[in-house]
Amino acid sequence: MPSSYNVKVWNNQRRKHRSGNYTYRARWTVDGKEFNEPFRTSGLADSFRSDLVTATRKGEPFDTESGLPPSMVKEAALAVSTFALACDYADMMWPNASPKYRKSIAGSLTKLTMGASKRSLPRDPTFRRTLTSVFNAKLRLEADLEEEMDIVSKLRAAGYSDAAVECGAEAESNSRRASEFAKPEVLRAVLNGFERNLDGSKAAADTVRIRRAAFRGFLDYAVERGVLDSNPLEEVKVKKRTYELKEVDPASVVNPMQGRMLLAAVAERDPELEAFFGTMYYAALRPEEAANLNKRNLSIPAEGAGWLIIDSARPEIDAGWTDSGEASEAGPLKHRNVGSSRSVPCTPQLTALLHKHIARYGTAPDGRLFRGSRNGGRISSTVYGRAWAAARSSVFTPEVQARPIAKRPYDLRHAAVSTWLSSNVEATKVAKWAGHSLGVLMRVYAKCLDGGDQAAMDRIERGYMSY
Repeated sequence: MPSSYNVKVWNNQRRKHRSGNYTYRARWTVDGKEFNEPFRTSGLADSFRSDLVTATRKGEPFDTESGLPPSMVKEAALAVSTFALACDYADMMWPNASPKYRKSIAGSLTKLTMGASKRSLPRDPTFRRTLTSVFNAKLRLEADLEEEMDIVSKLRAAGYSDAAVECGAEAESNSRRASEFAKPEVLRAVLNGFERNLDGSKAAADTVRIRRAAFRGFLDYAVERGVLDSNPLEEVKVKKRTYELKEVDPASVVNPMQGRMLLAAVAERDPELEAFFGTMYYAALRPEEAANLNKRNLSIPAEGAGWLIIDSARPEIDAGWTDSGEASEAGPLKHRNVGSSRSVPCTPQLTALLHKHIARYGTAPDGRLFRGSRNGGRISSTVYGRAWAAARSSVFTPEVQARPIAKRPYDLRHAAVSTWLSSNVEATKVAKWAGHSLGVLMRVYAKCLDGGDQAAMDRIERGYMSY
């Protein structure tokens, strides 16, 4: 990096902010370019200025980009707290992350911050939710903040709630330096903390995987910032975990008769949702894809088979995590770029359901087929979850209800893919229709490839009888 010995250190300056608080700024120039660093107290500012003067007397070259000599650059990097660096990491990830991924990162960073605290932070749900809101970078990125401000001042200046600022201040005051992750005992303590939820219960394997992935990304960012020389996860021996894609349990998959009975039960109690569940059962749509199905996505005749052109999804997420400020805003398909789409076969049964739905309920102003009853937004998972539970209770006996069969609406998607596979449709076509890679399809639906154990047994019996 370019450097210069042309350095001038000025007297410190006191500045009053709109909040009424004062900051003290150390000021200096490097090769004619002005730099400044704010501090809460005059003592801290004086100490920083003294370090600048000492570096000039030692003849250190000053970086023309950061304005600091090498000794102070490393010292500043090593001094950053885990909490402050986690906020910077959230800010860096925000622009290119989906709303649900943003919230997932915030949850993982909350767990990381609490696990890396020098003293135990409050473990009640309110504190946890408030701390998670601090990792929502939207307000920070929209505000005109000075780069040199400390993290608590940034939260206050960006307009976070008083509770969030207080929570952030407590997290910052108790936070370890991020450079301490180079110590194996600190690293292992955080990793072990990922194995447990805040109430002490054992975390699900997928939850642990997500937390560890976020932690790895955070540590890579720490290396990028010069806080760590290398990612310690590559050097420290920790318990290795193997995470496998969860296979679909055949016991959760309904057969065609059960599928039709469940849809009929929905039609009797909640008729406006019959086609919604039908898109999952007959076309294997994910709930967020069905929630954003638009009339323009339909390429179907008056009757008979046709196609659905799926090009977007509407995951359920709070407005605070979206760019538009709209709850559950539309976005690209899962694991796909904006503008990509896939074609899905629409069976004659589904064609009839869609035509009936449009004739009876019409569409939203933007053309969506399914919408919430209150404001016309995304249909709530609470609403369709309640309807599905009622349908199961009317179709299945209590003994069957206790089993995993069709426990969730998402199981209808599994039923559709399993039906396609058991009907001997090529696996490559099924993967394309379902929006999976072929590898994922074969692993997730491995137990459903033969159409059930009984069908396999029948084929074996016919094989023995043929001789």
